[in-house]
Amino acid sequence: MRENYREELDAVIDDIIQMTDMVQTAVNDATRSLLTADLTVAEQVISNDSRTDALHDDLEQRAFVLLARQAPVAGELRIVVAAMRMTFELARMGDLAAHVAKIARLRYPEHAVPAPLEPSFNRMSELASEMIDTASQTLAKRNSEAARTLADEDEEMDKLRRDQFKLLLGNDWEHGVEMAVDAALLGRYYERIADHAVALGRRIILVLTGEAPEG
Repeated sequence: MRENYREELDAVIDDIIQMTDMVQTAVNDATRSLLTADLTVAEQVISNDSRTDALHDDLEQRAFVLLARQAPVAGELRIVVAAMRMTFELARMGDLAAHVAKIARLRYPEHAVPAPLEPSFNRMSELASEMIDTASQTLAKRNSEAARTLADEDEEMDKLRRDQFKLLLGNDWEHGVEMAVDAALLGRYYERIADHAVALGRRIILVLTGEAPEG
């Protein structure tokens, strides 16, 4: 019975990796819809968010069942609880990607992001995607070292956000209040995706090493 229990626990981790890949695709597609004003892609991201939420609900339920079926030993308990938190972080990241797509849809057929900010948002998306991929590969390969680099990438994301505010509040901004508000919201969404990726990395380190990183 214990071996079967461990197999079910491993299956939960495998599905978390699948969920991570789904969220990475959502972030990439949401950015594409934003920067190219692609309504079809935006609609796909928004629609697919329900699949991410459904997987979150399924994984959470399976984790509860694993907790209830038999008292997990210390290492197993750590994995189950961390898995529940990881699915939460991923669900929120998926929601934020959908928020990005909703702004793209709202402003269609216009571009929600003015030309001066496109490179910044493109880099934000690249960073977010890289961070999610790092988390996925770390969990898949059971190697915690890569997850420790996520905080450094988060610092770059924070700098991009600060630089955006300088542009939005500068005297040279000529794109109006509405675009400024959209840009401020979008920057916040990408910043929060990165924050959740860092939190996800901490959970992965906890699962793989038993160590609870600071922060």
